[in-house]
Amino acid sequence: MSRRRPASGYFRSGLPFNRLGHGPRPLVVVQGLLFENKPQPRFALGPYAFLGDRYTVFIVLRRPGMPQGYAMRDMAGDVATTIREAFGGPVDVIGVSTGGSIVQHLAADHPDVVRRLVIHSSAYTLSPPAKQLQLRVAELAGQRRWTEASELLVDAVVPRRGIPVRARPLIVWPVSRLLSWSSRRADPSDLIVTIEAEDAHDFRDRLAEIAAPTLVVAGADDPFYTEALFRETAAGIPGARLVLYPGMGHPAHGRQFARDVLEFLS
Repeated sequence: MSRRRPASGYFRSGLPFNRLGHGPRPLVVVQGLLFENKPQPRFALGPYAFLGDRYTVFIVLRRPGMPQGYAMRDMAGDVATTIREAFGGPVDVIGVSTGGSIVQHLAADHPDVVRRLVIHSSAYTLSPPAKQLQLRVAELAGQRRWTEASELLVDAVVPRRGIPVRARPLIVWPVSRLLSWSSRRADPSDLIVTIEAEDAHDFRDRLAEIAAPTLVVAGADDPFYTEALFRETAAGIPGARLVLYPGMGHPAHGRQFARDVLEFLS
């Protein structure tokens, strides 16, 4: 069934997806924060291409038109419904950044749909500065000031190490303009709902409810989460493994990341 699905579209549950790879087993990636809940351009799928030989990968976002007050647990419920309807049983799940917040609820509230769990560059809560940044992004998006919102996010993600200060605008400016241009007609409602839900997300007291084998993997210099938050997240999940890459930002990536994820999933 996985191979017959189109390369992008919407599940019956309403969740948008992109499909890549040709492996025999399905794997679900719950994507991070984006301005719109819709299938993504192909170039945005590259970070998970390394999974394509072993899995058919479905990269999913939140459903469009979420009501005010929709919480992380509600978004996790949508993912659980999708997995049950589309795959009929447990699958390996990766949650990246905001998606990592969602999959914590998924694994705790819907253990029947998660075989193995990767919490990718995410933790049980955002750091206080990251919460402030995201709430400012939501405020700007609500005013449809997409260029300023894009600049805030892109500037946070571009690494501080290895890039001269004078060179940063050469990266931030074109990427943020591309992002803001593609979102110029977007309805900011879903973005605002997602940011407000993540602002309220604090899963520390429920981490022990996650029973699936879990890998927490991240860069030690992540701008949205501290190293301490990653360590506390892994320590709170029974039997979880933690991998941190020194000097790396958000999200974790690269050859060693790919090897570590594949080794864990195998």
